[in-house]
Order: sequence, then C-alpha cells, then structure tokens
Amino acid sequence: MAISRRQNLEADLKALGFGEYEARAYLLLLQSGPSTAYQVSKSTGMHRANAYKVLESLAAKKVVQPVSEEPTRYVAVDPQVLLHGIARKTQERCDNLAKSLSTLTQSRHEGDDHVWTITGKEDLAATINELIATARNHIWIKTAEWLLQPFEPALKEAAKRGVKILIIFFGTNPERFKFGPNVTVYLHEGNGIPVGNANHLITITRDFEEAVVGYVADVSYAAHTRSRPVVVLADTLIRHEIYFAEIFKHFGTSIQETFGPAIIKLRRKYLPKAQAQLWIRMVNDKR
Repeated sequence: MAISRRQNLEADLKALGFGEYEARAYLLLLQSGPSTAYQVSKSTGMHRANAYKVLESLAAKKVVQPVSEEPTRYVAVDPQVLLHGIARKTQERCDNLAKSLSTLTQSRHEGDDHVWTITGKEDLAATINELIATARNHIWIKTAEWLLQPFEPALKEAAKRGVKILIIFFGTNPERFKFGPNVTVYLHEGNGIPVGNANHLITITRDFEEAVVGYVADVSYAAHTRSRPVVVLADTLIRHEIYFAEIFKHFGTSIQETFGPAIIKLRRKYLPKAQAQLWIRMVNDKR
C-alpha cells in the first residue's frame, strides 16, 4: 500500500477514535490476514508488549477477533460490518445526546438572537442544504442561476414533500427549476439581468424562522440566523421582490415606459454613481 494512501487511511481511522497504533494494526491485519502479536509488532515497528495491548484493546472493541490459540492469531473485522456498526452507534449516541441536551435549554433558545458567521463555500453549502432539509412550509430564495444549481437536489426533495418554494431568479433558464407545482420562479424584474454584484449573492429564508444571506466568490462568507428581527428583514426583502415580480408581470410595459428599460431611471437616481454607470452599460449591451 502506498505510503500516502496508508497515511490517509490511518488519519481517517484516528478521526473515528482509533489510536495511532490501533489504526496501524487494523490496516495490517486487513492486508496480511491472521497474525500474531509478534507479527504485528514486527510489521508495524511497535514493541511486542505494545502490540499485545493494542490487539487486546481492538478485540475488546470488536474491531479484531482472535481466531486461534497458542499462539493467538487475530483477524480484522470486515470493514463494512465494522463501519456500519460505528455509524449506527454514533447515530444512536448523537440522537440520545440531542435529547439529553435539549432538556438543558431554556424555553427560548439562547442562540435565537445570534447571527453566526460562515466562511468558505463548503460550510455555506452545508448550512443552506440543512436549512432546505428542515423546511416545513415554505422556502424563499433570491439568487443567481449558477448559485442555485448545487441545491437543486435538496430543493426537489423539499418540493416533493410539499414545501412551497419561491425563487427570485437572476439568469436565463428559470424553467430548469420549475420542478413541480410547488415551485414558482420569477425572473428578477422580468428579465433576470443581475444588478451590481447580484451574481454572487444568495438570500434564502424558511418558514419565517431562519435566514442565510451569503456572498459566493473566491472568498465566500455569509450570515446565518434565527434572530426574529433579522429573519423578518430578509423575508421582507424577498417579499417585496415577489410583489414587484407580480406587478411587473402585469404592468411591465407601462413600468418601462415610465422608468425606462430595467427601470434605469430609478437606478440612475438611487444607485451609487459608479454602480449606476455600470448598470447602464449592461442594459445598453443587452439592447
């Protein structure tokens, strides 16, 4: 076995609670088959006395099994059986611990007033997937097409279990996300053209209880909260986008006649000057 691969496997086993020598011994037995403590000692470089202790410890944990006597030889438990057992016991322990810890919380969760900072794409994606998975009634999202794509499986599953999903969408292919009657997708302002740095932003709320607002680029960060005032703020932002999407759907022509294509007159008036100039160029390029 290549050294780097062995080191990675040892590291993964140690992350599951194996000691360094326990990981080495288990990997050796997987490769070599029935072995004595002396053979384990010789192949792993540990002292024979340590090898005996390690094998006895692994046998007590049902990671290895003795299969002969005089001298005692040990074999490794099949990895599938071993790891499924570890996963099951870990899940049971986590479930029991969650119940026990919940009895220590106050009637009003202390964390409900906090805003947690998230850094990195992986942590942000995990938080959003968890938010989607725990939704009971609805999910509201405002984001760009490329940012929404990784969450398509979780959103499909949520829609399948009856969660109402509403998306304000920057992009060109909203039909991709209309997977069933529980999903409504609006092109932002009727055209889906990103405004400013909208291509890098995602705002998602669930059930009027939880919100994540994130910025995704080479350096990604986000705010995650169940704080009632902040969640209301995020919900209100998306709700007004919904209002405008409905209004634009029915009166888009009149709106553009009054305020210009992509309400450019309003943007020139209220956006920062540099951002307004950039937006004007984008609109002119699209025409």
